[in-house]
Amino acid sequence: MDRDSEPHGISFGEAARVWVRVALLSFGGPAGQIAVMHRILVEEKKWIGEERFLHALNFCMLLPGPEAQQLATYIGWLLHRVRGGLVAGTLFILPGLVSIMALSWVYVLYGNVGAIAALFFGLKAAVLAIVFQAVLRIGSRALGNWQRRAVAAAAFAAIFLLDIPFPLIVLGAGLTGFAAVRAGSGAFAGGGGHGPSAAAATRDEDSALGVELPAHARASGRSIAAVSAVLLVLWLTPVILLAMNGGVFADIALFFSQMAVVTFGGAYAVLAYVAQAAVDTYGWLRPEEMLDGLGLAETTPGPLIMVTQFVGFLGAWRDPGGMPPLLAATLGGLLTTWVTFLPCFLWIFAGAPFIERLRENRTLAGALAAITAAVVGVILNLALWFAVHYLFRTVGEAAYGPVRLDLPLWRSLDPAALLLSAAALAAMLRFRAGMVPVILCCALAGLLLRSL
Repeated sequence: MDRDSEPHGISFGEAARVWVRVALLSFGGPAGQIAVMHRILVEEKKWIGEERFLHALNFCMLLPGPEAQQLATYIGWLLHRVRGGLVAGTLFILPGLVSIMALSWVYVLYGNVGAIAALFFGLKAAVLAIVFQAVLRIGSRALGNWQRRAVAAAAFAAIFLLDIPFPLIVLGAGLTGFAAVRAGSGAFAGGGGHGPSAAAATRDEDSALGVELPAHARASGRSIAAVSAVLLVLWLTPVILLAMNGGVFADIALFFSQMAVVTFGGAYAVLAYVAQAAVDTYGWLRPEEMLDGLGLAETTPGPLIMVTQFVGFLGAWRDPGGMPPLLAATLGGLLTTWVTFLPCFLWIFAGAPFIERLRENRTLAGALAAITAAVVGVILNLALWFAVHYLFRTVGEAAYGPVRLDLPLWRSLDPAALLLSAAALAAMLRFRAGMVPVILCCALAGLLLRSL
């Protein structure tokens, strides 16, 4: 056995190589990324069993932040303790970090040049199709009865019509599922949102990890607190120092640190919260630029929430505070990534030992199922928000008592955007075309339409 192997026989070096492979294949948002991990780790490598995989996923879905990256960190921790979680979680985001940074440079330097602007115009149509497909895909798995559909509808109305903060929606949904299970209802029993099919599943007892509780999951509260304290210091020290000086870097550090704490439900749900604040509150970028950033994130490996790096990049680019704009933008993007993802490691290392001891907890599963149902409604809100701002050149806001709506000016409808969006939706929903071919075709079609 390799001297660096654990009792399960998986060496740290082998695991690192597999995490690189997972990271490079992680396109398509959280659903696609989780499917990649399931295929490689559960079906191919048989390192972890189906039930344990879903248990870890259920916990990650209850956390703020990107569930796929947190799932990678959790499984890395299961395999090789804290260092395994650090390597798995870091490698998962590294390709996206490098790719988004390079494309952000290209965007600010050449994004307004005709050809590149046309490519981004086409990308937006593909993004809309991908988000609408996510609504259908997650909804088909999460909304199996009328109670779950009611939670989804209530969540959609709360955020679309009443602008209720997403954390309150998640809290209400979680309490609903918890109370239902406690009352003996089976409406929210079991189930999770993005979980892959149980076909060809590996049983826990047949996996390398087996069914036993890992030794490091029995860690004392003191050792867990020590690791958590180090991560907390690494996260909050730059935030505090920047906050004392003010400026755009302080705003970026504080806002995305807050986002890391209060945004639940995965990348699609978080983006509605980020987009509204970044566009309306801080003025870091325009709605169409938010779509461009999402298009960049969809075309690169890694978590979709890496679009936040693009947001921080543009925010510092527009307000460099005396620095060269590209240097400020680069630092703004890196700062955003630091405060967005470092808390994810904290949540896992602080919570995973306790969650491993709580497997088969019915009330936790019920809260998760209700939250997943609510997320479907929030994703639908995001899809409509993107559609309105892409298809119409002019969008206003109307208020009717507590109800607030984004209302487009109908004569500002862009026929080219409508044509591309319809084609992308038909390709993905009717003909089940792959994400990458649709993205490439939409980008080329945008280039062609804008050149005519």
